Amino acid sequence: MFTGNRSSLLNHMAREHSFSIGLPDNIVYCKNFLDTLQNKLDSLQCLYCEKTFRDKTTLKDHMRKKNHRRINANNHEYDCFYIINYLELGKSWEEVQSEDDRDLVDDDDDDWSDWQAHPVSAVCLFCDHQSETMDDIYTHMKETHSFDLHHLKAKLNLRFYQQVKLVNFIRRQIHQSRCYGCQKKFDCRVDVLQHIVSEGHVMKLPEMSIWDQPQYYFPTYENDTLLCTLSDSDEDKSDDPTHSEDIPIIAEDISNLQRLKQTSIFNQLLKN
Repeated sequence: MFTGNRSSLLNHMAREHSFSIGLPDNIVYCKNFLDTLQNKLDSLQCLYCEKTFRDKTTLKDHMRKKNHRRINANNHEYDCFYIINYLELGKSWEEVQSEDDRDLVDDDDDDWSDWQAHPVSAVCLFCDHQSETMDDIYTHMKETHSFDLHHLKAKLNLRFYQQVKLVNFIRRQIHQSRCYGCQKKFDCRVDVLQHIVSEGHVMKLPEMSIWDQPQYYFPTYENDTLLCTLSDSDEDKSDDPTHSEDIPIIAEDISNLQRLKQTSIFNQLLKN
């Protein structure tokens, strides 16, 4: 029995039983992961080939002799338990792992003639749909999910950082299978999306104090392109030459002007 840090259990299983599911720091939702593995073993199912055996002894002998004391990386049921699948939105662990971050270009080689920019894809807040233009992703969310981010932005008069927090809030709630409108928790993303549509919560937001918090400055996924397209409402207005707004000017308190002159720091500066 192990208590406290999960690394003690995972390292023990890897060291003493040659059973490794990955480095502890790379595992997320560890308790659910272990429960999933336990349920498979209780069902007398091999974790790698997923064959079912008549008793636990036969299962253990099979996994030992066949070197099946590991999980099958091609079983996408386990993807949600590895942090690599959350590094970049819209990419699986195979795609992330296949990328080589090393700079293989010689420093003396300045020939960029064959360089091509890869299109940046934005991912929908509700599903895995990707678009190479922001107009397409906004249109997709509006037509497919009845979610109009521009309307919410104008209705609530959201500043830039409030938009960032709102997008990150919705993204995180959907990722955690929770309705962002009523905060009800579900078992999977499909269930929460069905709930949002059936209950009419697509354009429903909770009190601003729930999502307008510093924790939502940080994106749920790395390289969330949707955040790069947000703009401040005031910036949009400034582009319109017909737009004018009376800005209130608060005057200084000069009721005791003589005293202000005497206590001003400029007097000391002039003396120096």
